[in-house]
Amino acid sequence: MISLTKINKRHGNQVLFVDANFQLDPGEKVGLVGPNGSGKSTLFRLITGEEKPDEGDVSLPKRITIGHFQQDMGELKGGSVLDVVIAGSGKLGELHHELERLNHDMADPDKADRIDKILERFGEVQEQYQALGGYELEAKAKEILSGLGFADEMVEGDVAALSGGWKMRVGMARVLLGSFDVLLMDEPTNHLDIESILWLEQYLQGTRSAVLMTCHDRDFMNRVVKRIIDIDDGELISYTGDYDFLEQQQRDRAKRQGAAFERQQAMLAKMQRFIDRFGTHVAKAAQAQSRQKKMDKIERVEPPRKRIVVPFAFVKPPRVGEDVAILKNIDKGYGKRVVYQGFDFEVRRGERWCVMGQNGAGKSTLLKMLSGSTAADSGTVKIGPSVKMGYFAQQSLDVLDPDCTVLEQLDRKFPLVGENQKRNLLGAFQFSEDEQDKRIEILSGGEKSRLVLAQMLFDPPNFLVLDEPTNHLDLVTKEMLVKTLLEFEGTMIFVSHDRTFLRGLANKVLDVSACPKGGRPLIYPGSYIEWVEKTGTEAPGVHS
Repeated sequence: MISLTKINKRHGNQVLFVDANFQLDPGEKVGLVGPNGSGKSTLFRLITGEEKPDEGDVSLPKRITIGHFQQDMGELKGGSVLDVVIAGSGKLGELHHELERLNHDMADPDKADRIDKILERFGEVQEQYQALGGYELEAKAKEILSGLGFADEMVEGDVAALSGGWKMRVGMARVLLGSFDVLLMDEPTNHLDIESILWLEQYLQGTRSAVLMTCHDRDFMNRVVKRIIDIDDGELISYTGDYDFLEQQQRDRAKRQGAAFERQQAMLAKMQRFIDRFGTHVAKAAQAQSRQKKMDKIERVEPPRKRIVVPFAFVKPPRVGEDVAILKNIDKGYGKRVVYQGFDFEVRRGERWCVMGQNGAGKSTLLKMLSGSTAADSGTVKIGPSVKMGYFAQQSLDVLDPDCTVLEQLDRKFPLVGENQKRNLLGAFQFSEDEQDKRIEILSGGEKSRLVLAQMLFDPPNFLVLDEPTNHLDLVTKEMLVKTLLEFEGTMIFVSHDRTFLRGLANKVLDVSACPKGGRPLIYPGSYIEWVEKTGTEAPGVHS
């Protein structure tokens, strides 16, 4: 359906693709992986025609329709969420709004002299609209918006009043509603909670559209895609299977390449010893020269490239008492909306709590009350006397100075610590030496998150309060963070939509779903893995 043949593409001095080939077949579900800056977004733009290859061919069927969900969706115009979603859903959305205008025109006495043309056009549009399933469009839009977490009142509300994260969901709903032949999805799970992620998994599994997506959620990739394209040094390498299969194949490939490299190095070393020994020997000089020529012609095997994940070694945090945090008889609401009533909860030393709950259940509110950034309406929040808290939220990124470089930010925070120590810390959080000199102003969301986490963990607290710490982090960095936090000897409570993070760290589960309805929180005294096995669900209200 879509084919790229012998594509060459560069941006300035950076070579992205060299004689790269790729094909996407109808209905196929494909994941796209590669390091930051390897060309994933460029590949999307080549397919949509926003960019042209320097050399090679991009071939698409003439009538193909493509829906492109990207992190920069542009400014959404005013109107209700439902109207904006329908309006942006491609051909069907255009027909829907044209029918609305024609209905209005037919009832307008000032346009009575044009009624025959209006009726004729209405008939044409109605026929197309019906053939494409347009009369189910509004119901389908509401179903998609519900799946992405929108309450009924939000669906009818003004899109301009939404936060950036909710606007991203509106943008995704527009793409999903369009019934496109191909869906290009750029990090679709970034702004979703776990309930919406699970819904989207099922939606993409069932759609007839072909899907090409980038994603930093291992479980999501494993469940949706049947093939992975890895951008590797300008090539597009195809692996038939899910992300776990890709990793196994890459390990096997690296092992074979490493063995071939070592064999060649041993052979070259042997030849070099002969040349060094007999190069000036009269009887064997000709042989030595022959071997030198042979050596010069041998194509060198490159050693396998490795992206090494190094867990950060914690300085041991100060010991805390048994009672880390105690919340008693907490009431909390926003206007008429009740979040907590008579809420009691305790966090004890060494516990690692994950907080579960459907959208709007008050997960982030609980963390804000623990951190002191939001006060309870009534009741008490008591933090233990020896507790040193580290609180991470998306707003934490705002404390970074955009004019500083990455290294300068740490210099300001820890002026008495040696530069090598700070550079080693940044290296553990996937900042290379060159990246350590980048200005914060130009960092991506993921890079800013890594920097804030590095800064927090360098002078470790004994109580970590983490609200979606893995947002924007790539799979390798998430793996490093989980390994790092497993070595953390303090106490943790966190909200996360990443199941690798939940499975890897949580030894207690708090489900606050019932709290806004006046119910009691559900406490499970075991790990997230055990909770999933017991309840048969990966998130409250969503069944596996």
